Amino acid sequence: MERLVCILVSYLIGTINPSFILAKKRGFDIRTDGSRNAGASNAFITMGSYVGAFCAVFDVFKAYFVYRLAECTFTDLPYAGMVAGVCCILGHIFPVWMGFRGGKGFACLSGVVLAYDPGVFFFLLVAEAVLVAVIDYICVVPMTVSVAFPIIQIIKTGAVLGALVFLPATIAILYRHLENIKRIRLGVEAHFSYIWRREDEKERLQKNYDEHKSEI
Repeated sequence: MERLVCILVSYLIGTINPSFILAKKRGFDIRTDGSRNAGASNAFITMGSYVGAFCAVFDVFKAYFVYRLAECTFTDLPYAGMVAGVCCILGHIFPVWMGFRGGKGFACLSGVVLAYDPGVFFFLLVAEAVLVAVIDYICVVPMTVSVAFPIIQIIKTGAVLGALVFLPATIAILYRHLENIKRIRLGVEAHFSYIWRREDEKERLQKNYDEHKSEI
């Protein structure tokens, strides 16, 4: 019963999607506009930096909250925090209220890592910042973190089971980013430098989109 409650509550909290709710209040479906992702990055694109920042912080801390809540509440349940964090990520990616078409789990993943160990969080933050600076694509961050995080868990604790608990989240995050990999290949994935090179990026993206329209 404890496992069921932990899984269900964490999943339902994960389904609370501020980017989708705020977009609906403004009269549009965020999943059909911008990058077509119900997450903070698309909230930034479609509704501005303040809304995007709010959505990012909300998604990070809903995952952080369920992780900590599960640890405090289900003290006899092994890996309760990790189970809760994974369910929160899955709720964000596959929310029942949204026809299982949610976000991509980046901010929630960050919240889980932060709750697990702030030191690991800041290590990955620095490592991913370097990676983004080199390849100029933000979408690689959740993909690489979702793979690196369970590996770090094993190195840090030697507990393979704890890492396996996180495996469903890794698979879900990688699955949701398959389209990003395709867009990178076609040249229609926005670079991170879009933030300060909007006009150049818009021109590049439009040119590549016109060339590969039939493949998209």
